[in-house]
Amino acid sequence: MASAGMNGNGNGGGMVKRMGVLRVQYYCVMGAVAAAVVLATLRYMPGPAASTAVARQAVAAAAAPMGSLGGRKRKEEAKREKKEKEDGVVLFNFGDSNSDTGGVAAVMGIHIAPPEGRAHFRHPTGRLSDGRVILDFICESLGTHHLSPYMKPLGSDYSNGVNFAIAGSTATPGDTTFSLDVQVDQFLFFKERCLEAIERDESAPVDEQGFTKALYTMDIGHNDINGVLHLPYDKMLEKLPAIVGEIRKAIETLHKHGARKFLIHGTGALGCMPQKLAMPRDDDSGLDENGCIATINNVCKKFNALLSETCDELRLNLKKSTIIFVDMFAIKYDLVANHTTYGIEKPLMTCCGHGGPPYNYDPKESCMTSDMDLCKLGEKFISWDGVHFTDAANGIVASKVLSGEYSIPRVKLASIVIPPKSDD
Repeated sequence: MASAGMNGNGNGGGMVKRMGVLRVQYYCVMGAVAAAVVLATLRYMPGPAASTAVARQAVAAAAAPMGSLGGRKRKEEAKREKKEKEDGVVLFNFGDSNSDTGGVAAVMGIHIAPPEGRAHFRHPTGRLSDGRVILDFICESLGTHHLSPYMKPLGSDYSNGVNFAIAGSTATPGDTTFSLDVQVDQFLFFKERCLEAIERDESAPVDEQGFTKALYTMDIGHNDINGVLHLPYDKMLEKLPAIVGEIRKAIETLHKHGARKFLIHGTGALGCMPQKLAMPRDDDSGLDENGCIATINNVCKKFNALLSETCDELRLNLKKSTIIFVDMFAIKYDLVANHTTYGIEKPLMTCCGHGGPPYNYDPKESCMTSDMDLCKLGEKFISWDGVHFTDAANGIVASKVLSGEYSIPRVKLASIVIPPKSDD
């Protein structure tokens, strides 16, 4: 049948011829259309270079506002952080248990149990008190957080300085592990590491300006005095210049390394401590009118006189420095002599101890044992455990330190630490 279609008469051949012509016309039209599209595309499409430039401009136009905004934000944040560091108070403290904020507990692994810390923190913090030490109140008054101990591995923040104080420390080298010279060496190590980090463009808790403007506080010497109390009175006095000499040496070393602002605490009225009063004695003839041991207090006053004179000399020799001596004896003795003024009923009795009145202190028993005699929460006592002050007493002492009333020269501490506010 197919062969019949191919080989038929004249009408079949004409049809085939017409179909061939139509196919040729169809392909010609499609080719022309395709050519027109290509020409139009080539004519109106930008070249490769122009296309790339347009794309880059578009990307830049889209990114420029965001990049500019981000850059400004980063600059503002950096400026704010710098201003906060410049305005922030930095302190470095050296001392013993009177200003230890947890260093001895950390370095010795001592577990300090309740009731210590109960009056303020509501839990033990390593401070040998029911709450804050004097240094804590000073930090609070200057608008900065409590100083972290240098030896504390967890939870420390050194952005406002470091506390090198360790309970039991002495000013005299060799008597204790963390004597004053060791604490100063720890400071120098800390400063060196901070400045090295900054040179490597790394962050550091304190910068060079921070070290220069910082306040350097010392509250040490009490354990040295305790160590000579077994000697005859004249021999005790002979030991004092060497103790004061170590404090002088520490101040001079710190000054050599850029320290310029010093707050030096004298010793308190150790003869009024329940620990000393509870020691066996033949009679009460050695007690003064307020029930304190006169001989011990006289040694403390002599120590403070020597330390005050040393600060006077250093003030003349160490140029462009502020050296403040605080008469802690006068402040702490006043708490005993005028205890009713401060709402204190039993100035010579321990809040947490053993044995009851008059001192509630037993050297063989710890405050933290289960059968302790503990004062009621809220009652005002000077002594917490026979040696260290309560949160309430430390608060009173700190307020007098800050007032400048007991300082030489008489100047309010905030005036040399907190920079005046600018108009910016």
